[in-house]
Formats: sequence, structure tokens, C-alpha cells
Amino acid sequence: MPPNGVRLFVQGNHVVIDNGILQVTLSNPDGIVTGIRYNGVDNLLEVLNKEDNRGYWDIVWNALDGTKKGGTFEVFKATKFNVIVETEDQVEVSFSRPWDPSLLGKLAPINIDKRFVLLRGCSGFYTYAIYEHLGSEEWPGFSIGETRIAFKLRKDKFQYMAVDDNRQRWMPLPDDRLPRRSQPLAYGEAVRLINPINPELYGEVDDKYQYSCENNNLKVHGWISMAPPVGFWQITPSDEFRSGGPVKQNLTSHVGPTCLAVFLSGHYAGDDLCPKIGQGEYWKKVFGPVFIYLNSAMNGSHPRTLWDDAKNQMMIEVQSWPYSFPASEDFPSSDKRGSVSGRLLVKDSYMSSDLIPATGAYVGLARPGDVGSWQRECKDYQFWTRADEMGCFSINNIRPGDYNLYAWIPGFLGDYKNEALITISSGCHIIKEDLVYEPPRDGPTLWEIGIPDRSAAEFYIPDPNPEHVNRVLYNHTDRFRQYGLWEKYAELYPNGDLVYTIGESDYRKDWFFAHVTRRKEDGTHQGTTWQIKFKLDSVDQKGLYKLRVALAAAALAELQIRINDPNTNRPLFTTRLIGRDNAIARHGIHGLYWMYNVDVPGNRLLQGDNTMYLTQPRCASPFQGIMYDYIRLEGPPCL
Repeated sequence: MPPNGVRLFVQGNHVVIDNGILQVTLSNPDGIVTGIRYNGVDNLLEVLNKEDNRGYWDIVWNALDGTKKGGTFEVFKATKFNVIVETEDQVEVSFSRPWDPSLLGKLAPINIDKRFVLLRGCSGFYTYAIYEHLGSEEWPGFSIGETRIAFKLRKDKFQYMAVDDNRQRWMPLPDDRLPRRSQPLAYGEAVRLINPINPELYGEVDDKYQYSCENNNLKVHGWISMAPPVGFWQITPSDEFRSGGPVKQNLTSHVGPTCLAVFLSGHYAGDDLCPKIGQGEYWKKVFGPVFIYLNSAMNGSHPRTLWDDAKNQMMIEVQSWPYSFPASEDFPSSDKRGSVSGRLLVKDSYMSSDLIPATGAYVGLARPGDVGSWQRECKDYQFWTRADEMGCFSINNIRPGDYNLYAWIPGFLGDYKNEALITISSGCHIIKEDLVYEPPRDGPTLWEIGIPDRSAAEFYIPDPNPEHVNRVLYNHTDRFRQYGLWEKYAELYPNGDLVYTIGESDYRKDWFFAHVTRRKEDGTHQGTTWQIKFKLDSVDQKGLYKLRVALAAAALAELQIRINDPNTNRPLFTTRLIGRDNAIARHGIHGLYWMYNVDVPGNRLLQGDNTMYLTQPRCASPFQGIMYDYIRLEGPPCL
């Protein structure tokens, strides 16, 4: 056999695939990754864990009939092993588990087919899975709270973690989170290290949400061992199988050492991003392939060497998408896919008499739906790109099917949807004529706060409590990821709530990034009311003004708006109870996007001084609140 040809061994309860660079061992027929041998290390996975707690696909699911509260966690254990491809250049193996009504209530009602692929000369392996829910009345409805791949690495070797260029560090050990070494904080995921094994970590907060990442940036992350110098990386070359669009946030790596590939989750969104498959509804989806990449370096090398190499490999994987090697007919190759290109322009006569290029627009295809529905769509595939400075875009490698074209543009309110149904067929290339988006606008801007970019990052983000820091986030662009920032509001405004004066205040300094509750001396919390003070030189008493309020996040919150009278029982507008994204607690700076257009009768306004009152009354916890994206008051339409 030529050197580094791929070999397959079936050894009793284990299946081993080996290409001379690495060796992957899987349990038979479960399909759990029990061992990864590489660069002289017998097993990169945690040998102290049981075999089914090393490398696995899992799901959190719920029946839709209300028989059980809370999700059921299930590691997918297959019942059948098959060899799909076995050549010197490639081995692909399948571990499948069919579902039938005898498993009702015991296992998630889907057929699962987990695939693992090893190629000749490749320093890593690929894995993907096919989920299928049959269209029979015997198949019950269920929802998916989360599904992912998890790898538990050896804690005696993998102690340096890298999520991106400026979030990488020596990490605490899992033992540091035990009660005698840590202090619990406001929720279970966050602890303060009070007796860490590495004393340099004393006083730091460990919280896995501090390492979350948006889908469009979540391409590579992982861990580094120093003895020997080895990197373990999870590379996701495409977002097509993820839900929620390009800025949906997901977990990455965290203390364990744990390395994740998350495909579906309600994190930073809530139940809206948990797909619900109805009884008898046919549903099928391919998750992956993702690439588990291993690299090595000379002794004494800086961790950056392995990280830089992993980023280079990530670019190779992205350019190779869609892969040509998966043997499943459910994964279409590039020649069976299509593309859409065009140009997006913006029409806003109050900003320019000319059409404005939609510079940097997020443009995507998702299943047909209403304007903005892509944000909560979580069953099918999505395909996104960024427009260039002229608004030109090209979306490639789209799976065959029916879609709508959606977009949103940083700097402009709202969502765009092209009404024409787009049908992608094998090999097609669709060119759209110039598309024009008319963002919400009734009249001239009287004043505005913030930037309409679906994030609260431009507002004031305080320094953390010195006792609740993560040092890797000092002077960081993602400073909002420090723990406990919601507590700083009451310190900044001890005797009253935020007051913002148009023309004098600066939203970068004077607008707190989150509208949160206030903690009282007895430990309970109370709602808060912010004020916007503004002057109007004249008022059209019979005219209709328009208030645009875009929210970047909401967590079991309500926004009430009153004008010039804070004590009216009935507000001018209320959102009522909205949101479960929990972005405040999870350091997200945004969750789901909400936009409201509020009519303001001219007779509610005064010539001269006016005050707008923004009340968030829900106050059962410190994490209830909202994040604003952008607020604008428009005058009546110009004649």
C-alpha cells in the first residue's frame, strides 16, 4: 500500500481509521469518538472520562405534547455500523440509529446517521450527520433546544485556548471550578476563582459565555497542548446548516477543556430558535461536515504559530466548500448547486435624492416567509454574504430549493425582502436586476440616538468590577463580555435613572448599553425609567410624528413609552412582555432584533422642552431588560 493510504480496522467493539498521520477510534456500533492518536500522543481526548464522554454528537429535545417540562439531553448512540467508502484515498463510515414508535418518549424521534470521513494525507477528520423525521402520524412532534458535537480533551495537556485573534489565553482547569476553588456567581455558568491551581488566575471570572461568537466569525477555534506542541481545532467552513442568520451567537470552546460545534441552539434567542417539528411532518437536514484539524510545531514554539496555521487551514476549508468527498446523496456537490447575484440600493429621499449603495449589506437566502422571518427560521438552510461598497453581492453554492431573498443594511433601519420567489436548481445562476430597499421613513429626522446596526456596542460600556474580571478582555473590542456589567448601572445612577439630553449628551458616554433593573437594599429589584429630553422649535399640533425604536435585545422585558407625563396609567406605547434572549447575562451585546414604529400625535408634544419616558417595569431578576439599537423621532411628512 502507498504511504499514508487510509486504512480501516474493525476490532470487536471499536472501529479504527488510520491514514498514517492520525488514528481515530470509534465505539461500535455507538459511533462515539473514543480516541484520537496524533504526533506520538496515544489519545488527545480525556482518558479519565468514560468512553461515551469524549467525542460525541448530542441533542436537547422536548416533546410537543407537554408531557415533560425541560429538555431531555441525549448523546446519540447508534445501533448500526456501515462502511460507506473504503479506498486508499478515503474511508467514510456511518453509525446510524433508526427511530420507531417503541422508542416513544425515550429517544428523540429522528433517524440519525452520523458520518466520519478520513482522507489520505489529511491532518484531521471530517464529521457530519443526517437528521430525519418521517412524515407519518406515528412520528410525534418534538422541538430541538440544541444540537452539536462536543469533544472533551485531556486536561493534563490542553490548557491554552484560542477563539479568535484577541481572545486566547491560558485557561483555568476544570478542577478550578470546584466549590473549594471557586465562588459561585449569579448563575451556574459563572464562577470567581478563589484558589486556582495556577495562582496567576486568582480573582478572575470563568464563564463560558465570554467566549461566544457570531456565526459569521465562528470559523475556527480550539485548544493547544505544549507538551508536545499540538493543536486541536474545530473548523466550520460554512454557515448554511446553522440557524438564525449571520450574527446569531453560539458557544465555542470553554473550560473542560471542551471544544464544540453548535448547529442549533436557543442561546441569545430563546425558544424562537428552537425548531419545532410537528407530528407527521417530514423534515430532513444535513449538519456539517465540520473539520477536526490537528497540527503540531517544534518544542518551544509560541501558541500563535499553531493558531496562525489553523487559520490558514480554515481558509483552505472555506475555499473547498462544498466538499466533493461526502458520499451521501443528501449533500449536494458544487455542480448541483446554484448562485444568485445582483446589487442592492437604498432609497431614502430624506438622506439623499439619489439611490444609495447598500454598502456592507447582509444579503441572504432563506426559506420563504415574511419580512425579517429569516431571523427566527431554524428548520432549513440559509445562505448569506456581505455586499461590497457599491452594494453588489453574490451568493454561491446554494442548495436546490425555493427561497426568498432577504437583507439588512448597517446604517439603515428595518429589513428588506424581495417578493419574488427564487427557485434554485442544479447549476443555475440567477442575476437579479437592481434591487431597491426603502427603509421605514415618514418625515425628517428631528433627533436620533445610536447607530442602526442591530447592536448596542456603540453605547457606554463600563469597566468591570475589579473583583469580577476576565483579564483577556481588558482593553478588548468585546469589552461587553466582562461579567456583571449590569450591576454597574446602579453605581453610575445611585439616586435616579438615566437622563439623556438631545444636543448635549453623547450616546457613546451617556447612554448605558443595557436598560436594566435596579437592585434595592433588600436584594429585590425595581424597574427603571429613562428620560430623553429634547426641544422642538415648533410643533404641528395636527400632524403625526413617528418614533422609530429598534431593540438589539430583550429578556422577559417590556418597554413602555410616555411623553411629557410620566404618571399616565396608560402609556402611549408598550411592547408588552417580549424576549428570552438572555443577552444581558450572557454578555451578548445583542440577541434578536425588534423594531417598533410608534405614532406620536402632534398634540402630545410641546413647543420648547419635551421629555420622553422609557420605562422597563419587569423586575423579578437582574437580567430582565432590553438593549437599544437605535431611536429616531421623525417630524410629519414634508409636503
